[in-house]
Parts: sequence; structure tokens; C-alpha cells
Amino acid sequence: QKMAELLELRDKCGEGALGAPVLSGSCLADNRLNLDVYPDGCHQFLQLFEGRRGEVVQVEFLRLSSNDHLLGTTLGILPQLKHLKSLVLKGGHARDEFGSYQHGSLTNLPPDVGKLRHLTHLDLSFNSLSTFPSCILHLPSLRVLLVSHNSLVALPDDFGSLSKLTFFSAMKNQLKDLPQSIGELTELQDLDLSENALECIPEEVGNLHNCRELDLSGNHLSSIPDSLGNLKSLQQLHLHSNLLVTVPASLASLPNLSRLDLQNNCLRAIPPQIQTLPFVRLRGNPLGETEPSPQADESSARGLRRLFLASGEDSFTVTSEGCKVVLASGIHLYFPPGAVSDSLRIYFQTLAPDPQWVKLRHHDVLLSRVLELRPHGVKFQQEVQIWMPYASPQTLPQREVVVRTFSGQSWSDLRTGVERKRKSKKHVAHCSVLHFSWFLVVSRLVQNECEVPTEGTLLFSSVDPNIKVTFPPGVTEETRSVKLQVLPVSAEEIKEITADAESRASPLLCLSQDSLVDFLRPVRIQLPLPPGVTGLNLDRSRLHLLHGDLEGQTWDDITSQVVLEFTHLYAVFEVTHFSWYWLWYSTKSYIGGIAKKLYERLRLYQVNFIALQRKKDPEQVLLQCVPKHKVEPVLRKLQARYRGPEPSDLVEMFEGEQFFAAFERGISIDMDRPDCVDGRLSFIFYSHLKNMKEIYVTSPVDRKGQAVKGQVSFYRGAVPESIPEDASRRRKGPDSLWLATLPIKLPRLKPRWGENPGLLNGFSFPPLNLGNAESGYLTQANLLSIARRVGADWQNIGLNLGLTYQQLERIGYNNREDLDKQILDMLFSWAQQNSEDPDCVSKLVTAMKESGRQDIAEEVEAILELGRQKYRESIRRLGLEQESSTEDSAIAM
Repeated sequence: QKMAELLELRDKCGEGALGAPVLSGSCLADNRLNLDVYPDGCHQFLQLFEGRRGEVVQVEFLRLSSNDHLLGTTLGILPQLKHLKSLVLKGGHARDEFGSYQHGSLTNLPPDVGKLRHLTHLDLSFNSLSTFPSCILHLPSLRVLLVSHNSLVALPDDFGSLSKLTFFSAMKNQLKDLPQSIGELTELQDLDLSENALECIPEEVGNLHNCRELDLSGNHLSSIPDSLGNLKSLQQLHLHSNLLVTVPASLASLPNLSRLDLQNNCLRAIPPQIQTLPFVRLRGNPLGETEPSPQADESSARGLRRLFLASGEDSFTVTSEGCKVVLASGIHLYFPPGAVSDSLRIYFQTLAPDPQWVKLRHHDVLLSRVLELRPHGVKFQQEVQIWMPYASPQTLPQREVVVRTFSGQSWSDLRTGVERKRKSKKHVAHCSVLHFSWFLVVSRLVQNECEVPTEGTLLFSSVDPNIKVTFPPGVTEETRSVKLQVLPVSAEEIKEITADAESRASPLLCLSQDSLVDFLRPVRIQLPLPPGVTGLNLDRSRLHLLHGDLEGQTWDDITSQVVLEFTHLYAVFEVTHFSWYWLWYSTKSYIGGIAKKLYERLRLYQVNFIALQRKKDPEQVLLQCVPKHKVEPVLRKLQARYRGPEPSDLVEMFEGEQFFAAFERGISIDMDRPDCVDGRLSFIFYSHLKNMKEIYVTSPVDRKGQAVKGQVSFYRGAVPESIPEDASRRRKGPDSLWLATLPIKLPRLKPRWGENPGLLNGFSFPPLNLGNAESGYLTQANLLSIARRVGADWQNIGLNLGLTYQQLERIGYNNREDLDKQILDMLFSWAQQNSEDPDCVSKLVTAMKESGRQDIAEEVEAILELGRQKYRESIRRLGLEQESSTEDSAIAM
């Protein structure tokens, strides 16, 4: 079987509750060493080799991280492990500050590695290989080879000498062609060459008579050989995201083919035999589309190639002819003809905003997730246009929407256009760039700017034309850029803070510049007098000019430090450096403290927390933090599927503030979830994004006899800097960070599949372990749990899993009038067909997302992450703890 050695490794181990392998004893005792989970795994290996060499040379299964700085020293020892069957030297165990995987340092292998006569499995993924290590060709027993995510430009001419190879993956490299000898790999069952730069495929590929899955997607292929019609064992053929203009009709006669993906090509002539196949996918081609395509636009009218990328795809190819790309998230990219001179592979991903590196300025509002486009270092020959959908902000004259980009050091705003799509009604931000990086959409205070030359100039506010800044001649020696922003403040907000109906204030004025040097001559600023105050009734003793630092942390009264001049409507003063300026009219003596409170209040949002349970599955709980003006429409939208208590009382939060949800009083969650910190779910509040999570809860209490009445409480992550004192006083409870508590009730537990044999009615399923150590495992118990959450949409899920219409019809007929059995039969039929596919678990997650079951997809991902963590913990606890307890304490997991 494919991946036999890895399965053997797994089968020799026990199973945890969720399918995570648990080693039965010492690593060395079982002839295996799994050291890739350690940040200093190579150091551990060298120590073991030095102290227990006789045992180490008997190791059959070895895993090391190629991100380890001692990898070079370790490689020299590997040829001495004569019994080695499985060797994994993968990178990707470290991440950069933005969460991207870092490739390993491996660039070659020692020649003597070719003497490992028993090696059957070799994984060199996520490394820095630019040439194929020649020693690999001398491994006579090799059956599984992975070199994906490297920089290989070619395979050796005698690659076909690996005659026992059954699985080969070279995805995400830079291969431009293939050797003819590849046709000699007659035992090959799975071949993945996706996301390379292949321009042609040799006819000899048609000799791979045992090949079951062939992935050539994401290349530069304009045609494929007719010999592919000879692959009688082929079940899945992936050709999407190429440059194909036609495909051979012989593909329609392949007897076992159940999936043919031709999306996002240049097909203008499609053989009718292929077009009528029920499992073919043709979307994103100029002609012969079998799925509805979006309304044609100017680019398609000019014949420009259009690509429609499905959920789960993360790359595409751009040629010198240009193209327009539509991502599954609704983001549009336009590459004009000539933007690139040679074909270029573009990678993309959308990321959840992390406050650690997405630094919002005061009064900014985040309107989108983060879009990353790669490669970062490439300069396009013409500007590439980006359209990013964003959450509609409240329309105010003092705010504007911009696209913000990250250079690797700091964020900057791009020239942005906004529009609203007529049909979808979605708001879209548009910008043009010559480089790819990270992008997001924010709403900021309207920014007026100008260049100040030595001759001087005049700058007005477009929000309040009564505000102007005059730069006299000689104000600067070199031209500098100046920016102006204005924040109006209502009389009601001032009255609420000061409790004084007579207190008033002008709009807030923020001035900034791109120079650290003060101006050579005073700059003249004109501000309107506070509402209701004129030069005729002005009491100068009540007028205060406040100066705030750029962070708004301190507000100083500088009235006595400047010369204030007054007209009937304005106050005029001069300064030499820029910051916040605020004109107040009040009888209060300490106006600086009041201004600070009001300034902080302007940054706060009033929100409610909601906790709802699915009517059909009360164990599925939806948690959300909603601004108060959105609570009613959100509840109306959810009331058909959910029920729960009334929303919490109002709470005040800052944009980008962290908070946690903790289930209490007999209700618990999976503590090993990636977003779980000290038993609490972590959230980040963004006023215009969905601060929502839907999770499954359990209870350690026996629910067979009674319901469980528990609760969920919300807590701040930390006390934000300079939080308003009155907001702090309103916090209740023994925990000073407590925000709100809502009740959760779990009903009496009904019998589950497996607990009541009558529900399965004779169903018998063999033990299953789907996946691999990298992606995580799913067991029979996990599938039964997933089946409980599937409903009448099981057929749609089955189609996205790759089951045929005929299979689903047979399942439906054999289990008619019993939905539970239909779901079980569908899931386990798929599982048994794909038990040898190392990517089957990720395909299950993708299928759930494509079926609109994000809740199940997230639950599966949480199970997998828990399994991986338990696996790593078991290795740490049992694999090396015997060696030295002091060493264990120094290892950072």
C-alpha cells in the first residue's frame, strides 16, 4: 500500500482518544526517532548518537527538521544508519513574523545516502533544493519520494531508474520540463507535479499504466499528449489553472476516471464526449462552461483570459498576455498585457488580522482581512490593479476608505478608489501597485495633504473649510509633506463627559509631517471658535487651547504659551511643530484631564455579547461580539436556526482589543484548540468584522439523566492602556477583567451512534486512520462524530468529496427512509476509498467548506490540531524524557 512505511509506523503505536498516535515505549526501543518537533532536534540526535550509537544505527524511521542549524553535521552521520526505511528531512517547522512557513536549509544530500539500501520513504519537502540530489537515484528500494516546496528546475534524465516508485510529489517547484524516462516508472500510482512551470508533457507519461491520480494543475501547459488516454487506471486528473486550448477526446474513454478538472484554462474547443461527462469541471474557460459564469465585462469583451479560483486554491499563473483573476473571497486582480514578460506563478492567502503586526492608528476602523500576494520582490512592468471587498462603514463626511499595504517594516496608505457594485451591492476598494505585499482596507479620518515648498503655501480642511494652515515664505529649506486630519466632536458627547451644558469644543485638528525638523518660521493655524461662541460674547478666561501628543495620551493647556488672536468666528495662533490641537470653552479648571477622557471615549465602541445554540444541535454554540446598533438585525438573521438568552448588557471596547470567552459551571470545550489560551477562547474585536466563533461544547457531567445548566463568561484580554476611568468603574465581579456572563443549557443526552447498536442496525465499519502525521489523523470515532453533524445536505457533501452520482443514488436507495444510515454509508464509503490518500483529511475539510459547512470544517481542523499536539507531547514525554529530565526542561515546545 502507498505510504506503507508510515502506516507501519502508525500501526505500531497506540491511539489516543482522537486518533493521535501515542508511542508505546522508548523511541529507540521501537527503532524510530521523531525529532522534528524539537527546536534542537539535530542536537538531540547528535547526543544520542554519541551516547547510544549501537541503538541509533538500528533506527528504521527518522524525522528531523531541516530548519535546524546543526543539520549539516547530522547529514554526515545518516549513511551509517544502514537499516533506515523512512527518512524525513522537512522544512516548514519554523514561521516568520507573519505566520508563513520558512523553508529549510537543505540544498543537497551526501553521496553516501545512496547506500541506504532499505530506504523506502524519503521526504525532503519545504527545503532549498535547486538541483535534484543524484544520490537518490541509487536508492533501489525507494517507493515514496516527496520533494515539494523546493526550487528544482529539472529532474535528471535517468529519473526513471527509480523503478519501484509508487508515489512522487514535486509540487511547488520550478520544473519546466520532464525527462522521457519518467514513463519507465511503471509502478507509479500517484504523481503530483502541480504548481510548477511545465510547458509540455512527454508522450511517455502515457506508459504509467498504474497511475491513479495525476496532478498537473498550475503549470504553463497549452496542450497535453494523446497518450494520457492510455492511463486505464487513472481515477483523478487535475489540469486546472493552465493555458490549455484543447484536450484530447480520448480522456472521455478512461474507464475509472471520476474527476476531471479543467477549470481556468483557455479552452475554446472542448470535445463533446468530455463536455457531457458528469464529473468534469470547466468553469473559467472562454467557451464551453458548464457552470454559470459572472456577467461579462470589458476585459472579457477584449478576449482577456479570466480565471475563477475555487475555495482551497492558493495560486495561479500570469503570462505576458495578462489576465483577470477572481478569487473565491471576491477579490479581483487585473494583470494588464505586458505586466510580466515571462510566465509568473502568483501565490495568495487571506489572513486573520493580528494586532501584533496590524497596527491601527487612532480612529482607524479595520474593514477587511489581510490579503497577502506573492512573490514579494518582483516588480511588475505595468501596474496591477486590485479590487478588495470590504465591510460597509458608517458613511460620515469626516471618514474615507483606503487600502493600506505593509512593506515589511511599516504600513502605508495607497491611492484608493471606492465603488459599490450594482448587482451585489458590495463595497469594493480599488488600488494599483507595482509590487506585491500585504494589503488590507481601513476607514480613516479624511486626510488632506500638500507639499510645502520654500515659498510657502496654504492648506485647507475638506471636512471643515473654516480650518486652514498658512505656511509663510522661508518656512522650510527643503520641500516637505504635510498632512491634516479633522475629527468633529458633538455637543452631546462633550456634555456627557463634563456634565456641564456650557462646555464646548472646536473640532479636533491633527497635523503631521514627514520631517523630524521643526519649521524655520511659525506656521499660522486658524480654528473656528466653539459652537455658540463669537468674538462678541467671548470670555477669554474660559478659552483653552490644548496641545496633545500624537498618541493622545497627554493634553496640555498651552493658552499662556501662544499668542491667540480672535475674529468674529475664528481663533488664530502660531506654532513651529505639529501634533493635535483642540480649542475648548469651559469653566472647568483642569480641562486637560477632561479632554483626555473625551478623546479616549471617542475611540470606544458600545457592544453586546450574544451566545446562541443551534436548535437542531444544542451542543453547537455561536458566540459573537456585536456593536449595539447591529444587534437587532443580527438576531433576526439567526433566529430561524438558533435560540438563546437575551444579549448581554452594553460593554465598551477598543478597535483591535483582545477578549476571551470561558465556558463554566459544567460546560467545557477542547482545551487544545489553537485559539484556546488557558482554557478560554481568544477573540479580537474589530467593529466592522464578524467577531464570531461557532464551536462544539461538551460536559463532564453525566447528561443521560439530567440537563446541564452552565454559562459562558467574557473577559478582557488585558487592561488597555489609558482606559477611561468611568469604563473601569463599571466593571463588575471578582475578576476585574470580567465583561459579561450568559447562560448555556445542554439538554439530556440522547444515545449516540456507537452507544446504541440499534442506531447502526448492523452497520460494521473497519478501523480507520485517515491522513498522516503531517496533516493529522481521523479515526472511526471521529467520523461517527462528524456524521452526527451532517444533515439533509449529505449528498452535496458527497459530491464535493468526489463520490459519483451513481454511488450517491445507490447509497440513498439502499438506506431509503433512514437519513442517519445514508450519512454513515456516504462518509465511510468515501473513507474506505481514500484511506491510502495522505491528503484525504485536507480534502474532507475543503469539501465541508465548499458545501457551506464551515462549522464542521473548523471542528475537523480542531480535532486534527489536537491530535498533532498530543502526538508531539507523547514524543516529548516518552521519547526523550528518559534521556535527561534536565534536557526536557530546556526544550521549548
